[in-house]
Amino acid sequence: MELDDVDKDIINTKIMDSTLSYREVAKKVKVSVATVMNRIKRLEKEGVIKRYTTIVDYDKIGYDVEVMVEVRISKGKLFQVEKEIATHKNVFGVYDMTGDFDASIMARFKNRRQMDAFLKKIQTYDFVERTNTRFILNTIKEKQIEV
Repeated sequence: MELDDVDKDIINTKIMDSTLSYREVAKKVKVSVATVMNRIKRLEKEGVIKRYTTIVDYDKIGYDVEVMVEVRISKGKLFQVEKEIATHKNVFGVYDMTGDFDASIMARFKNRRQMDAFLKKIQTYDFVERTNTRFILNTIKEKQIEV
């Protein structure tokens, strides 16, 4: 889908603050409220805007352990294993990747014991050949990119 400048401005405004009303977005983008409403509905229908969310500071609520787990998976079973791992409540990202491992899993835990239990669980899954876990020490930047 091709985006024009108005679409991009609307998307970028909603990225910065998804709670803004149509009226507030229209004022910032300098278009009519009807234009904003119609554009947002079209962007949602086309799947460009997938959802609106809240960004949580997980450190402040006790999720002190963040990890990236690389997983090597038996040939032909990638999607099956990824779907199973994605159902875990602490997993917030599952990515196919190139290189020595087939998938990368991003997860947050309140403590090392929770992380250890998760790792031991996924290592028992059929078709998981090997894992490599990396602790995330600090997050320097994490945000949506503007279009």
